[in-house]
Amino acid sequence: MAEILEKSYNPDVLSCLANLSNDEVFTPPGVANEMLDMLPQELFSDPNTTFLDPACKSGVFLREIAKRLIIGLEPLFPDLEERLDHIFRKQLFGIAITELTSLISRRSLYCSAYPNSDYSIIKFDDENAGGNIRFKRTQHSWRGSKCAFCGASESQYNREESLETHAYEWIHKVKPEEIFNMKFDVIISNPPYQLSDGGNNASATPIYQKFVEKSIRLNPNYIIMIIPSRWYCGGRGLDDFRSMMLNNSHLMELHDFKKSSDCFPGIRNGGGICYFLWSKNYSSNNVKVCEHNNQGIYRIETRPFNEFGGIFIRDSLVCNIIRKVLSKKEKSMSDLVYTQKPFGFRTNFTDFDIDGDVKIYTKKTKDGFAYINRSRVTVNADIINKWKLVTSRSTSVPEEDNGQVLRISQTFVVEPGAVVTESYVVIDVFENKTLAYC
Repeated sequence: MAEILEKSYNPDVLSCLANLSNDEVFTPPGVANEMLDMLPQELFSDPNTTFLDPACKSGVFLREIAKRLIIGLEPLFPDLEERLDHIFRKQLFGIAITELTSLISRRSLYCSAYPNSDYSIIKFDDENAGGNIRFKRTQHSWRGSKCAFCGASESQYNREESLETHAYEWIHKVKPEEIFNMKFDVIISNPPYQLSDGGNNASATPIYQKFVEKSIRLNPNYIIMIIPSRWYCGGRGLDDFRSMMLNNSHLMELHDFKKSSDCFPGIRNGGGICYFLWSKNYSSNNVKVCEHNNQGIYRIETRPFNEFGGIFIRDSLVCNIIRKVLSKKEKSMSDLVYTQKPFGFRTNFTDFDIDGDVKIYTKKTKDGFAYINRSRVTVNADIINKWKLVTSRSTSVPEEDNGQVLRISQTFVVEPGAVVTESYVVIDVFENKTLAYC
């Protein structure tokens, strides 16, 4: 049976689909199987185990689960047709994110986009023509100009009937457990990552965390999700999510990819990718952290997930350095460094004053600076006339992860009578030039 299945799925069209998008990334079958390997494998020999993918795109998770169940349940269901009927009707369920992905997912799982047709592996009746892979066109719930559930912009997603709303059912339903009216043992998915919020420069709001939060609320036995890694220490609107994850005693295993292309070949998503295993029956502050590169896992360490307070340090070697520094109990840089927008000016500030008496360092002019009137500095005005050590917040590296890998660079001293925009971080201030350059 294993040889038949292997031949049936080779060549694998889902490997080709794995490179289509940055925000709705199709999962390669190899990665899907690595995620499934984290689960207790006896689940695939249990005829009562139920699986749900709440954000089906290619159907790869359900398909790979089906392949394992077909082998694992053979002793209980020697007849292949009876085994398939049990697996597809009673164990595998999905919620597609669009009408197109519902067709792709059904084709992957049932070998037919229409599981009530003669070509489907098992034939559902016309009343359940979609099988157990559901798609329901859902509308956003507008409050003001944003969706109350996902934060999407009404100007972007209040669309005509012929277009997808991208109001994903799983996160737009107050009680998602009512969708199938059943409890699931395993929830596994690669959810959509973000939606446009109508802001400047293609501004977008993360939504992947909402899929994780909804899944945890349903309290299954296991949750496996693959999501962007930006939540480790930043990300717009992710503070509560980060706190919840770092202090969640059920988080058992985390696989981290610093370069998203090491996980999704050809896909670039700044900040990297991770997938994790959440277990209802696991209770510990320690998490098994597996660090990946393009060769596979190169480092494994089990350590407290919230060891460093409100952020997660992904590199275990860096953790060792930080532990040594903290053991000295010296004053922390966090006590010195000024907050974001140290003088109140955003990165895109360009409303300069030709006759201004205060120099402002900015990345929006050819010379790297301009002038403004002193009266316009309303934040930290008391340090204008001091020496300031600053560093640029980030520098994009275009050839890596679509220019979103961030490197600290361009550290310099800002003289008295000058300020900086949000492009720079003020590390510390000094009364004289000598101390600033020490």
